[in-house]
Amino acid sequence: MTLFNRFTTLFFAILLASLIGCASTSKHEGTGEYVDDAVITTKVKAAIFNEPTLKTTEINVETFKGVVQLGGFVNSQADINKAVEVARSVKGVKSVKNDMRLK
Repeated sequence: MTLFNRFTTLFFAILLASLIGCASTSKHEGTGEYVDDAVITTKVKAAIFNEPTLKTTEINVETFKGVVQLGGFVNSQADINKAVEVARSVKGVKSVKNDMRLK
């Protein structure tokens, strides 16, 4: 019976160590968060692409823990405001950081 207890203890120790290894920190994402952020980035890019007034090739989108960062160069302040509005409307976006600049 002690062999079984040792095996069980070892198994749970390895399981705990592997779960801690996949956990996120303040600067690094866990596996699930990375996938979620990739989905959010794709949804924001699609929403911007579907907005006829915006040129999607000039707007960069990055996401970290649900915070979307928009960058790039656009023609007007109206384009900046519209891109931020579109990004905020996407499900899963916690906030939007605007780093876009006027040409």
